[in-house]
Amino acid sequence: MGVVRIIVSILYIIVSVALVVLVLMQEGKAQGLGSISGAAESYWGKNKGRSMEGMLVKITKVLAFFFLALTILLNMNII
Repeated sequence: MGVVRIIVSILYIIVSVALVVLVLMQEGKAQGLGSISGAAESYWGKNKGRSMEGMLVKITKVLAFFFLALTILLNMNII
């Protein structure tokens, strides 16, 4: 059982670091002065789900789920 806990702990650390890096890579949600002139409704603003930013958001959600699942798994003392 100790080997499985070590493997899950290492996986937990990797997911944690990846989650921090992905959050720091994302742009802020504040549109600043661009929203006054309507620049927020540009091509990139409308198609954010298909862009690199949209992919980062999706990956962040998946990693957040794995982070939560691993946190619960490690705290249940099953392994």
